[in-house]
Amino acid sequence: MSNEVSTSKKKFQFPHVFIILFGFVILVSAITCFIPAGEFERETNADGRTVVVDGTYSSVDASPIGFFDIFQTIHTGMVQASEIIFFIFLVGGAFGILRATNTLESAFGSLSKKLVGKELWIIPVVMLFFSVAGATFGMAEEAIPFILIMVPVALMMGFDSIVGTAAILVGVYSGFTAAFMNPFTVGVAQGIAELPTFSGMSVRFIFWLVYLGVSIAYVMIYARKVKNDPLKSIVYEEDQKREKTNALDQPTLSKRQIVILAILILTLVGLALGVTLQGWYITEIAGLFLLMGVLIGVVGKMKMNKIAESFVKGCEELVLGALVVGFAYAILVVLQETNTIDTILYAVSNVVSGLPSGLSAIGMYLTQSALNFIVPSGSGQAALSMPIMTPLGDLLGVDRQTAVLAFQFGDGISNIFAPTAGVLMAALAIARISYVKWIKWIWPLILIQYALGAIFVTIAHLFIW
Repeated sequence: MSNEVSTSKKKFQFPHVFIILFGFVILVSAITCFIPAGEFERETNADGRTVVVDGTYSSVDASPIGFFDIFQTIHTGMVQASEIIFFIFLVGGAFGILRATNTLESAFGSLSKKLVGKELWIIPVVMLFFSVAGATFGMAEEAIPFILIMVPVALMMGFDSIVGTAAILVGVYSGFTAAFMNPFTVGVAQGIAELPTFSGMSVRFIFWLVYLGVSIAYVMIYARKVKNDPLKSIVYEEDQKREKTNALDQPTLSKRQIVILAILILTLVGLALGVTLQGWYITEIAGLFLLMGVLIGVVGKMKMNKIAESFVKGCEELVLGALVVGFAYAILVVLQETNTIDTILYAVSNVVSGLPSGLSAIGMYLTQSALNFIVPSGSGQAALSMPIMTPLGDLLGVDRQTAVLAFQFGDGISNIFAPTAGVLMAALAIARISYVKWIKWIWPLILIQYALGAIFVTIAHLFIW
C-alpha cells in the first residue's frame, strides 16, 4: 500500500492547456483590480482605421470584473475569436478530405526515397517557404493546418514532433516577425506612421535573411541530434505512443494523387495571389480551402457521404486547437472590459519617454515586446501603439522607420512562446506537445531572437535611419 501511495505522489500531471489559460484569465482579472481605469480618445483616420489620439489619456470610472463575469469572458472570447475558430474548423475539414486520399503520405513516400541520407534538407526548404509566406502576405493562423502534415512527415524521416512543429511555426514566425512586406504588421504600422507602404524594404530584407538563417540553423542542429540519437528528443516518450510509418514503406504517387497534389499546390498559389493582390483574409481563405476539399473529393472519386465524413473527421481533430484560441482571447476581453489596457499602454509609454536618446529606440522595442503579451494581434497592436509611439519617436529623435521596426520585432518574437498566443497554443494542441516541453526546447532560440531584434533596432537607429 505504501508503495502505491509513493508512486501516486511521484506522478505529476501537467495541467491541461484549458486550465493554464483559464488560470491566466483569473490572474489577469485579479491584477486589473489594482490598475486604475483609463482610456485614450480614438478617432477614425482617412483609411477608416480607428486610432488612439495621443495626449488624450484620462481616468474613467473603474469597472472591476465580477466573479461571474470571469466565466462569461470565455464565451465572449470565443465570439471575438469566432472568425479564427471557424476558419480552423473549415480548413481542418478540407485537410481531412485530403488526408483521406493518402496523397500526402504517397508524396512524402516518393520524396523520402529521393532524400535517403539527406532528410535534413527538407527542414530549410519547408522553413523558407513558410517564412516567405509570413514575410509577404502575413501568414500566421493559416499555418496551423500544416502542422497536421509536417509532424507525421518529421516522424517518418527519423525526427520528432518538435522538429515537425518547429519547421512550420518557427518558419512562419521568422517571416512574420522580420517581415519586409507583411501587410498586417509593417503595412498597418507604416500607414499609421504616415510612411510610404513597405518603404525601407531593402533593409528589412537583409534583417529577414539573417533572422531566418539563425532560426533554420537552430532547428537543423536539434534535428540532426535527434536523427543521430532518438533518445535525445525532448518528446521521445510522447512520440513513441504515436502511430508511425516508415517513409520508405510508403507507396509512390499514383496519377490520380498527382492531380490531387497539383490541386493543393494551386490552392497555395491562389492563397498567395489572393492575399497579396485581392486583400483576402480569413473568410476568403477558408472558402478557398473548402473549394480545395470538394475538388479533391471529386478527383479522388470519393462518394459524397465519404467526403462529408472525412470533412467532419478533420474538424474533430482540431476541436481542441480551435477552442484554445477562444480561451486565449478571453484574457484580452478582461483587459478591455475593465478599461485597463489603455492604462498599461500609457504607463509604459511614460517609462520610454524618460530614457536617454541613445536608448530610446531599445526602450520602444522593449515596450512593444511587453505589449504583445497583452495584445497578441499584430494589426491590433499596431493600431493601439503606433499612434503613440510615432509622435514619441519624433520627440526622442527616433526615426519613424525605426519605430516601425521596433514594433514588428517586439510584436513578433513572443508569438512562438507566449501562452496568450492563440496560434501557438492551438498548434501545440494539434501537435500534442506540452507547453512546458516546447518552452524547454525553444527558450535558447527566443533569447537569440530577442538579441537579434535589439541589434537590428540599434543598427537602424544609429546608422541607417
